Amino acid sequence: MRYGQGLLEEILLRTDLVQLVSRRVKLVRKGKVMWGCCPFHAEKSPSFKVDNERRSYKCFGCGAGGDAFRWLMESEALSFPEAVAQLAERAGIELPKWSDEDEARQEKRKSLYDVVEAAASYFERELAAPQGAVARGYLDQRGVDRATTARFRLGYAPQGRAGLITHLSGLGIALADLVAAGLARPAEAERPARDFFFHRLMFPITDSRGRVIGFGARALDPATKPKYLNTADTVLFSKGQNLYNLAAARAAALKNGTIILAEGYMDVIALERAGFAHAVAPLGTALTEDQLALLWRVAAEPILAFDGDEAGRRAASRAAHLALPHLKPGQSLRFAFLPAGEDPDSLIATFGPSTMRQRLEQADPLMEVLWRELTENKDFATPERRAGLEKSLMDLVARMGDRSIAEYYRRAFRQKLAETFSSVPARVPRGLTPGRPTWRGAQLPAYRRDTVSAAVKNSPMARAGAARPLKETEVMALLLEAPTLVLTHSELVAALPLADAQLDRLRHELLNLAASGIRLEIPGLQHHLERAGLAELVQRLAARRAIGAGAAEQVPDGVSARQGGTADVEESETRWLAAVAQLRLLADLGAERARALDRFNREPSEENWRDLQRLVQAAQRQDT
Repeated sequence: MRYGQGLLEEILLRTDLVQLVSRRVKLVRKGKVMWGCCPFHAEKSPSFKVDNERRSYKCFGCGAGGDAFRWLMESEALSFPEAVAQLAERAGIELPKWSDEDEARQEKRKSLYDVVEAAASYFERELAAPQGAVARGYLDQRGVDRATTARFRLGYAPQGRAGLITHLSGLGIALADLVAAGLARPAEAERPARDFFFHRLMFPITDSRGRVIGFGARALDPATKPKYLNTADTVLFSKGQNLYNLAAARAAALKNGTIILAEGYMDVIALERAGFAHAVAPLGTALTEDQLALLWRVAAEPILAFDGDEAGRRAASRAAHLALPHLKPGQSLRFAFLPAGEDPDSLIATFGPSTMRQRLEQADPLMEVLWRELTENKDFATPERRAGLEKSLMDLVARMGDRSIAEYYRRAFRQKLAETFSSVPARVPRGLTPGRPTWRGAQLPAYRRDTVSAAVKNSPMARAGAARPLKETEVMALLLEAPTLVLTHSELVAALPLADAQLDRLRHELLNLAASGIRLEIPGLQHHLERAGLAELVQRLAARRAIGAGAAEQVPDGVSARQGGTADVEESETRWLAAVAQLRLLADLGAERARALDRFNREPSEENWRDLQRLVQAAQRQDT
């Protein structure tokens, strides 16, 4: 422990806790104590008590409480040493000196803060100078205005190898200090000392107190690798222990009750410009435990908003697994998955802040992300595979450090397993042999489509089962032909019984776009769906719509549905509603047919066989 208990008690005795808390919370006296609305959760009636006599605060709603040190750590996301230093300074108490080595190291840190700050100012001036035109052009292209540039203190490291060294040397800063701050590379053999950054857009990185400690830098020449480069680890800077924009985002995060973690610097800037000032990013690496701890110091459930590509999915998966040992009651993560091909910057630029806000509000809880990771696009047709899934889920639970959290996850996963597999047939029906397509001369399907014979694939049962996928395709093809139907029939669209995962994903994309207020016009809609990774599906549905083009040309007066006439909109709506009715009937028949097949499998009687045949024939009639 760096400070003795007596010293800490003295600091607390000299601290007016009511005055300290009053800077953030409006307090009203009731008796000997002060009351106010808790700053850590939303409430309308005061349940937050501050007691100067006991030198403590306590919320009877959310349970937050502690002393003045804890108050600064929770309300301003300071570390314990930072809180001690701040209160000691306010109380006029001089903290004890460290050892000579500690003192020398601290003095070195203080001087390096000045060095890095001087470099940040230099990069800012270079961006505004004529040689910064390329960097300014890049910012203009990304929609970053001059006010935002100044707010984030963006800069430019110019061409050449010693511009920064020359400038800072002129200010009396030694080369050794530039090397120690990660701003210069030392001389090597016949090569002179040179700048660490050149011809790059510079992003200053600050610590929790807003002091510049390092830089992120983006290459402006497409041929330069790597595209992003960070300051190497120094006594001030460690990329695994800091977050971009944390100092600026902290106040907004405390006000909003959450904090957003995006992937990159430009995503944070785009989010801030769109009104999401509580956004931060890791520093060019996968999320670390230290960074996760920083997020949790600010908000109980940070939202991770990663890009909608495979790399973004992998980053989300790593973060989810990283969090497991550190989960606590009330402390977790949420995940806002963006459409394929989109990042926060592009999503906001294309569809506006409302769409981003909707994605954040609909962020998935950690448990859903873990479940989806292990089950999405997986085949669990056999008991062994289902048992393997259960084992994988229980392995995740075993990694959770908090026993109460682990028990809740164990129950939730077991419930999901039961709900998911309760209707899966557990055995081969009596009277049937795997691979045999007949029973009493009638052709029947096997459980696995990829193992049945050609005779079974062409059987009436199989053909009846194929009617529903075709009808699903028709319904969604007609919906893309007249996408405004999503607005007029949103509840009906949401209730469509779609078994096809790609069509279901398309349905959700259309509903999300409609809910965000974006105009559902065919050219722009098609462009968005292609960027969302649905190009192949859109082409397939376009081909399906083309089948009915001949009929559209028969409309009186030569007006087709694609020409937008009122009559044709009504015709499209009529055709779509008819297809929806047929699909719902097929879905109902399908469920009833599955129950009939299960009855027949358990008891292969003549009566059960007739019921099954009746339902198959009904499905076939819907297919004609």
